[in-house]
Amino acid sequence: MIPGLQSRLSESIVASTTTITVKSDIAYVTGSTAIATIRPPSQGGFSTVIFLISTASTVTTVTTGNISLAVTMALNQVTIFVWSFLNNKWYPGAIS
Repeated sequence: MIPGLQSRLSESIVASTTTITVKSDIAYVTGSTAIATIRPPSQGGFSTVIFLISTASTVTTVTTGNISLAVTMALNQVTIFVWSFLNNKWYPGAIS
């Protein structure tokens, strides 16, 4: 995804587990297990953005892995996560 330019976003479905791998821009998260780690992308040393949407129930994140802030993702609402290559962490922020 390139900010400021028209982009096509890829979508996938990911089961909620303690460690998830997101290989698309938008991921629909099923289940209710708390997410501690989102595997970082292979971006060659660059930061990136992903959009997670909880589809089955509210999903939470915890800070025991590589997520900087514990959040509760509301059902059917987009939560953005920004990967910081410099800090090796995901930084969440809600979009409403």
